[in-house]
Amino acid sequence: MTATVGRIIDTTFSARRFTIASSAPYDDFRRRYEEAVPPFDAAAFGSLVERKAPWSEVLDLMDRSAPHGFLNYHILDAQPLMSLAGDLAPCVEYLMGNHTVAERMFRHDPAILAYVPLRTVISGFDGGVRFTVEQPSSALSSFGNDQITAVGVELDRKVAKLLAHLDVAVPPALTGS
Repeated sequence: MTATVGRIIDTTFSARRFTIASSAPYDDFRRRYEEAVPPFDAAAFGSLVERKAPWSEVLDLMDRSAPHGFLNYHILDAQPLMSLAGDLAPCVEYLMGNHTVAERMFRHDPAILAYVPLRTVISGFDGGVRFTVEQPSSALSSFGNDQITAVGVELDRKVAKLLAHLDVAVPPALTGS
């Protein structure tokens, strides 16, 4: 069997990461985040897939499920494993996204899934909490597609609204200010 040599697209880009400190207690901030970004209901969305529902039903379910425009697709609580090395800081990673928004980019280039859902991290630090997220448009604009870039900027705005809801500082770059 011979392998076919394909084209390699090598893209270098700068990412912008925001780490926002809050004096809120870790457990309180995490609870408020998880209320604002509820879990993805795999059974509900899976039933739409099983019956080959129209996309409009997916949009409706997303609107009902994601009060702030995002769902939580996965949680990784790093602290239990890291504690084995003596690291006691609480830290949890989330995959936060909205597949109906992602679809508007996916149709142009499925590789956008390397950057959405977004990775977010809540960590305890110096008696408070830090929330870390990468600016969506910084990675998505690297695809060189105006439609993908526009959705990336829309995601910036959605993240800004979520941060405002969580009562933390909103980086001006997320709002275009």
